[in-house]
Amino acid sequence: MNARHLPLLATIGVFLVAYALATLQFPNMASTRVVANLLTDNAFVGVAAVGATFVILSGGIDLSVGAVIAFTGVFLAVTIRAGLDPIAAFVLVLAITTAFGAVMGAMIHQLETPPFIVTLAGMFFARGACFLLTTDSVPIDHPTFAAIASWSWKIPSGGRLTLVGVVMLVTFVIGAVVAHRTRFGTAVYALGGNRQSAELMGVPVGRTTVAIYALSGFLSGLAGIVFALYTSAGYSLSATGVELDTIAAVVIGGTLLTGGVGTVAGTFVGVLIQGLIQTYVIFDGTLSSWWTKIVIGALLFAFILMQRGLLAAAARRRENARAGARVAAA
Repeated sequence: MNARHLPLLATIGVFLVAYALATLQFPNMASTRVVANLLTDNAFVGVAAVGATFVILSGGIDLSVGAVIAFTGVFLAVTIRAGLDPIAAFVLVLAITTAFGAVMGAMIHQLETPPFIVTLAGMFFARGACFLLTTDSVPIDHPTFAAIASWSWKIPSGGRLTLVGVVMLVTFVIGAVVAHRTRFGTAVYALGGNRQSAELMGVPVGRTTVAIYALSGFLSGLAGIVFALYTSAGYSLSATGVELDTIAAVVIGGTLLTGGVGTVAGTFVGVLIQGLIQTYVIFDGTLSSWWTKIVIGALLFAFILMQRGLLAAAARRRENARAGARVAAA
């Protein structure tokens, strides 16, 4: 078995064991209604986490995700209230967020500035833009918007799969195909593995970097639409800290923070683990919601330790191979 698959297998194992223990204590957690709610409640985090996966696979980071989600919700609320059709508002805001991500990617490449600094500036810019539009919580009560938000499909045993849940599942499927079956995905892995080697192999580093952050901006905008459909409102202070939730989901899902190793499927399981912890806290009824953050923090710490162990083991294997080659040459 390839050691690179260990974090993903560990993530799947943690989820299955935690879900089994939770259902033993609360049998209703196994119902399709709870599973459907798990997808619906975490849809916006999941969509944004797909973009974060590509960014972290390339060795970067995007701190603007939560602010872009908030900007998208506020933009939709303000423009729809002003009379713009919801579909046109969706297209317009996706174009804006994609361009915003592309500009950040271009700055990271052209100015050779760390992604942390550029996306931190992007976070402040997007959050500030929210307050320029409005400082109030604006409800979205357009009939077309309400009809889209209420779409759902009945599944066996009483559960209902909502449109936002479907959007998250489709986003993960498309993201997995792009990451593992396209030239762009190969370039992302090469960039995260070793930037200099990627350049020597002919990978268009600048174009790939711009595309990665444009994709992250697009998916953050899509996550903002999902969040607006979920809450039917736009508010400047919403989605605070979501960028950290997406990073946690990516890391718990087995993606190395140093880039080059990880899967979109692992991120999906990471999102489910976060949702499962929140659902358990709700079922228990006596635990504070902060236990969700505490458990996620512990898991994150454990998976980072695992990553460091795997990196150290890989370094030892490379050193042993070089030593063996030197002995053979002598």
